[in-house]
Amino acid sequence: MNLDFSKLEGLVAAVIQDDSTGRVLMVGFMNEEAFRRTVESGFVVFFSRSRNRLWMKGETSGHRLKVKTISTDCDRDALLVRVEALGPGVCHEGYESCFFRTLEQGEWVESESRAFDPKAVYATAPAAIEGRGKTETPVEPQKDER
Repeated sequence: MNLDFSKLEGLVAAVIQDDSTGRVLMVGFMNEEAFRRTVESGFVVFFSRSRNRLWMKGETSGHRLKVKTISTDCDRDALLVRVEALGPGVCHEGYESCFFRTLEQGEWVESESRAFDPKAVYATAPAAIEGRGKTETPVEPQKDER
């Protein structure tokens, strides 16, 4: 399970793809601990660069990402994680995918309808609704059991 965490300051990019449709749902980052926890738990765990901590996708919303397969690229510095999305969407703005905008004639246009109401899901977390950050509960570091 050796990955190259040296190129992005201890992180690897993780492309999250719906296992049944092939649609890219989001891109996040994992450090070694987030990768280990993802493998051990079977649910996607990211490292938040803005908050400098781990978070399991869906802890607040319930829209978790169940791992189906994990692949790495030829350089072992990026991951493709195929998942079963447990919920109507993964985007904190209420869409199925974080890639809900398409470039049309030089302008970004919303290309789909919302899958859920983010105000209902994140009722106590206005920063996520306004797009300033995600609201997932941090994953507490586990003690080394060696």
